[in-house]
Amino acid sequence: MRELQGRLVEHGVSFGHWTFLRILWARDGLTQRELSDEAGVAEPSTNAAIRAMEQLGYVTRKRLPDNRKNIYVRLTPKGLALKEKLEPLARAVNRDAVRGVAAKDVETARRVLLAVKDNLRKIDR
Repeated sequence: MRELQGRLVEHGVSFGHWTFLRILWARDGLTQRELSDEAGVAEPSTNAAIRAMEQLGYVTRKRLPDNRKNIYVRLTPKGLALKEKLEPLARAVNRDAVRGVAAKDVETARRVLLAVKDNLRKIDR
């Protein structure tokens, strides 16, 4: 994480913003609550991060006329454009991190970590 964080900072993106950008690149238009759940972050922290990202021009927040309760977060063109700059950085960090490790071992580690993450998410609910 520290290595990726250093590379992201060179592009003016915090690690916290990276987390939300990745989620939105995969599923744009989520509510702030959905973003909190997906990122595993408390809603007040998500609100602060999204507000900052809105000021940077990465996202917009809107309520729908028929549903004033939920706040939907959408990427702006600027936020979407970060994907082609930042995803290669993450791939490079991942490549560097597993250099010399057998592919089957990397796959096993990923599978185990995803299962652990899923189990912890179930406990939290």
